Amino acid sequence: MKNIRNFCIIAHIDHGKSTLADRLLQFTGTVSGRDMQAQVLDDMDLERERGITIKSHAIQMNYTFEGEEYVLNLIDTPGHVDFSYEVSRSIAACEGALLVVDAAQGIEAQTISNLFLALEHDLEIIPVLNKILAAIIHRIKAPVGDPKSELQALIFDSTFNSFRGIEVIFRVKNGRINKGDKVKFVATGKEYFADEVGILRLTKEPRDYVDCGDVGYIISGIKVAKEVKVGDTITNALAPTKEMIKGFQEVKPMVFAGIYPVDTSEFEDLRDAMEKLQLNDAALIWEPETSAALGFGFRCGFLGMLHMEIVQERLEREFDMTVLTTVPSVKFHVVNKQNEIEEVSAPSEMPDPNVINWIEEPYINAQIITAADYVGPIIGLCMDKRGLLKNQVYLTSTRVELTFELPLSEVVFDFFDKLKTISRGYASLDYNLIGYRESTLVKLDILLNGEPVDALSAIVHRDKAYDWGKKLCEKLRELLPRQQFDIAIQAAIGAKIISRETVKALRKDVTAKCYGGDISRKRKLLEKQKKGKKRMRQIGTVEVPQDAFMAILKINN
Repeated sequence: MKNIRNFCIIAHIDHGKSTLADRLLQFTGTVSGRDMQAQVLDDMDLERERGITIKSHAIQMNYTFEGEEYVLNLIDTPGHVDFSYEVSRSIAACEGALLVVDAAQGIEAQTISNLFLALEHDLEIIPVLNKILAAIIHRIKAPVGDPKSELQALIFDSTFNSFRGIEVIFRVKNGRINKGDKVKFVATGKEYFADEVGILRLTKEPRDYVDCGDVGYIISGIKVAKEVKVGDTITNALAPTKEMIKGFQEVKPMVFAGIYPVDTSEFEDLRDAMEKLQLNDAALIWEPETSAALGFGFRCGFLGMLHMEIVQERLEREFDMTVLTTVPSVKFHVVNKQNEIEEVSAPSEMPDPNVINWIEEPYINAQIITAADYVGPIIGLCMDKRGLLKNQVYLTSTRVELTFELPLSEVVFDFFDKLKTISRGYASLDYNLIGYRESTLVKLDILLNGEPVDALSAIVHRDKAYDWGKKLCEKLRELLPRQQFDIAIQAAIGAKIISRETVKALRKDVTAKCYGGDISRKRKLLEKQKKGKKRMRQIGTVEVPQDAFMAILKINN
């Protein structure tokens, strides 16, 4: 055990975590020159295309130092603020962290937030600007644990293998896990046989046992995703531990949206895909819901907009599902006339305005680090998003840290994109939830020929409702195909219509055969056509194309 070192790499996005991991793998000879490629641990196509890490990855390296053989377990972590939950899972399985700082860009908001996360878990921090390999052995302490006590192993990840069931990835805190042992998952109470245990190199390497302090995997024929809970403790069923390992915080979704199959017959396939995806992405939560416009689907909770995009892309790539995503929303607190709090995470759940006392929305504390040149435009953006400037600190003569309190609902849409545009990519953002505050929010409905389309409803601040409704109606007018009858597109708050656009009907020239003559004959034909259109409108239905739903997300563009 004294020669094991468990460590992770933490940093701001794009500061070179994956590249450093590549160099470590190369330097220790874990990956041969032939197998070497950039982002070697990022095995998702999506990670390579975007140049970001989405999933934590664990890998074991052997390294000889001063005549002794050391086992180094590296847990590579994502850098984007949406995936900070993945970082907290990795930190719980380590004794030390390499804190990578890009010498050109300096310390960013996410660097600081990850540093505090690591310090809370009492990790040894090695700040990295350049060469580090020997520091891992000198400075990160060996794992502490009793190899002879009852088995205690922390589950920090899991993956789905269609041939072998669920592969559970863990760190042994006490005891030893042997091949063939009968093990118990404490939180779920389920018992299994350890058909295969081993360590994680570039591929999985089976072993007879995984010892105290080490990181490994177990395959025991688990088929149901719900049976594996990240943060759970594995113990021996015959000599169980008295207590669970203190894992890490429960995940708190920030953004909610409906995900629906484009073809309603694929609902069960989508459920199956969501279960498998949740296994590999513990931060995703979902429950079934129905929509009059879209049929059966799921209400999903995400960590942020990037997380939502990634889930949607993974469903399409890994499970071949074509899905629709409704307008994202955050979780609101509605206080009714009896002063009871109801949680609302979708516009369809909003109670009748007559029974509402007041509505509270979640607020965040946002830290933005930027070059001094962009302070003015960034303050302008935050004010436009109903933000409150709390602090402004000059870290150096050219770098500023701005602290704002902002409503989360204003941040989840396009705030990050606009921040990057305004600052030419230099500003960095980190945020944490600070609680709920009373706000004047309303439910904005979109009506097509008088019929509400629940999938296009949104909960917005009253001051922005008119602007939002107007933009939405204009966008839909461009996107809805013309019918044989006029389509009235209306935005409404309760019974009050605040905006209207019309998609004009396709018209046939019924007066084409009338050459000259009395005008009353032409008028009679037009009146007849008008009656036909009116009857058609009463029986016709308006089809909303898929790109109309997608365009709502880009409304502010």
